[in-house]
Amino acid sequence: MLKKILENTLTSKESDELISAFDQIGNIIIVRIPDSLLSKKKIIGETLLNEVKVARSVFYQVSDVEGDFRTRNLEILAGEDNTETEYKEFGCKFLVDVENAFFSPRLSTERERIGNLVQDGEVITNMFAGVGMFSIMAAKKKKCTVYSLDINPAASNLCVKNIELNKLAGKVISINGDASEIIKEQLVDKSDRTLMLLPERSDEFLKSAISTTKNEGIIHYYSHIHADKKSEAGKLSEEHYLQVTPVQSKILSSKIVRAVGPRYYQTVVDVKISK
Repeated sequence: MLKKILENTLTSKESDELISAFDQIGNIIIVRIPDSLLSKKKIIGETLLNEVKVARSVFYQVSDVEGDFRTRNLEILAGEDNTETEYKEFGCKFLVDVENAFFSPRLSTERERIGNLVQDGEVITNMFAGVGMFSIMAAKKKKCTVYSLDINPAASNLCVKNIELNKLAGKVISINGDASEIIKEQLVDKSDRTLMLLPERSDEFLKSAISTTKNEGIIHYYSHIHADKKSEAGKLSEEHYLQVTPVQSKILSSKIVRAVGPRYYQTVVDVKISK
């Protein structure tokens, strides 16, 4: 789509160098631009602003998502220099800050999947909740209680606003702080279902996930897996989980969530634990 929009702005050779995908979040567009085209970043931004009718702002993503707060650096290319917007998904509304709190529109299918798996009456611990999207979608779909944890104060504050926006006060509880410490102090053996949405550090936090999960409870364990064949990624993620878990676990399912690089995948393994 991006190449189509810019076909009158870039040469054929330049278009071939362009990263074809961009993220549209509410009325904000975030684009990645290769070094070879940075001299044309302003005209790329202005063209996108003019061609995408709902766009209010176009940002160039300067850095990857990084750090404990899972934030990224953005540079305004065209439009308003405002990183906050409203995003809608499956009947829910979310206030997001695309620079100062973690958010990915590319996880919408996984958010819906988790929401459909949740059962009425469950208590859920969402260990790395960001602005609360998984938490709120689950609580919208089912009669459950979700503890929505994040170490980033900006993310936790937005989660509080999103709880109010979706009329879920008392059903989703936003707690700011380190997930391991919060679990140790407040949530031991509390959850029927635990979400581990920090794939690059899941091994580090697995003991805390087990601690908050009840016997016979379910953990959704996300990880990054290298696989030469895409079809092998799910099985490799199961094998990795079984190597690192300290408790007896029954694999319920596994799947690729999304590709994150050449032969590199974000996966999820759903497990039932016994302790």
